[in-house]
Amino acid sequence: MKALKEFVIPFVGLKEGTHDYAFDVDAKFFESFDNSEIIHADVHVDVSLEKQERMLIFRFGTKGTLTIPCDRCLGDLTLAVEGTDGLIVKFGQEWEEESDEIIIIPEKESHIDISTYIYEYIMLKLPLQKVHPEGEGLCDPEVISKLNDHHQAETDPRWAALKQLKDKTE
Repeated sequence: MKALKEFVIPFVGLKEGTHDYAFDVDAKFFESFDNSEIIHADVHVDVSLEKQERMLIFRFGTKGTLTIPCDRCLGDLTLAVEGTDGLIVKFGQEWEEESDEIIIIPEKESHIDISTYIYEYIMLKLPLQKVHPEGEGLCDPEVISKLNDHHQAETDPRWAALKQLKDKTE
């Protein structure tokens, strides 16, 4: 992944208190990450950074839409993403991830790249199964027909024999 300069926040010169940032994330952003399936993106991310003496507290507000391939028909599927996330950055000796929400960075650091966190927070807002809603006819009917034909053609005959045994016992 190449560095996304606009997502690097220098915090050394900032006064203690809250600092706000806004980012518009598009498909080009997602191209910077390996194996990203995002076809189109229009996501706005508001980032609030509260600088304290020994830590940084980030709050991410995400809202927008992503277009990804449907898991069933591979057609374009547009999903809304919205939510908030938090990240606490503490200072210590070396890089360490205490938990999903708390990281430790070396005290000598002067900036932090938040692009990876934005990417992860957006991706976590996607459902596990990314498919068009049932019964709305949005999946490509030709692909669905081929899937059904393939599924029926590949039924193992041993299962049919077992089904007959099951039917006899009922």
